[in-house]
Amino acid sequence: MKNIISHTTFLAILASLLWSSAFVGVKIGLQYHSPFQFAGVRFTLSGLMLLLYFNNYRNYRKQLVQHWRFILLIALLQTVVQYMFFYSGIALLPASIAAMIIGSSPLFISVVSHFSFHDDKMDWLKSTSILLGVIGVAVISLGRSELPSGVKISMLGVALLLLNNFASGFSNVWVAKKPKTLAPTVLSSSSLLFGGIGLILISIPIEGYGLKAVSVEYFVALGWLSFLSAAAFTIWFSLLQRPGVKVSVLNTWKFLIPVAGAILSWMIIPDESPDLVSVLGMMVIASALLILNYSNRKANRQLKQKALLGH
Repeated sequence: MKNIISHTTFLAILASLLWSSAFVGVKIGLQYHSPFQFAGVRFTLSGLMLLLYFNNYRNYRKQLVQHWRFILLIALLQTVVQYMFFYSGIALLPASIAAMIIGSSPLFISVVSHFSFHDDKMDWLKSTSILLGVIGVAVISLGRSELPSGVKISMLGVALLLLNNFASGFSNVWVAKKPKTLAPTVLSSSSLLFGGIGLILISIPIEGYGLKAVSVEYFVALGWLSFLSAAAFTIWFSLLQRPGVKVSVLNTWKFLIPVAGAILSWMIIPDESPDLVSVLGMMVIASALLILNYSNRKANRQLKQKALLGH
């Protein structure tokens, strides 16, 4: 049992670190490509990567036909809706600030889980963590109108990323309820592929078509983003299906995203650098997520004690 828990923890950390690198890649890609179209190309490539990896097309097609309604639902919610909010929001914000706001998503997922699962309810510790998380986001977004470098902070961008967090909460709950006969690799591949195609089709009448320029930097960013999406979503979907894994507990590992994402942005993007308000907001959000993690572990211990007493 201990080995299983350790393995789950390692994979959750790995997926979170992969996602934390997305903010830099997206900011680089958006210099050359419009938001929705860039997202669509990225996820279409991710889906194709996983399709080639699966390499059992008869079984793939069978699961696709059997569960096409559920797959399209996840494609719409997880890929199209969520990432329309994500790409629209990150286009308006510095990557480091976007990473911190997205990093508060476990708080939103806990709220959705509370109303979706009877064994994943809110308590006073979770409520405290949500309040701290909201304060942390407010500190980051309302603490000043621009960064020391002069880069403006868009309140519309903040609002779009918060909507992304809510969409992420609902999609995580739906994936946790997925049919057991639908493999995580098939779900992630098909939802990314169909969602990516959907984003491309939506983007054409809104944004037009074509790259603003061609650059090696763009293709490196696109390749990395496509790979990390394929890997991270497959890992996450499989973890959500593991026996005994709660949606809110698993998602507490995403507190790594704002920290790692902001650090990478400060290291790689020339116009971004750490400042006191950003670090303070990051610390508040991290504290909120640590409290949430403590609450979830406490609840798990209580359940184990009840199970032992029952026997």
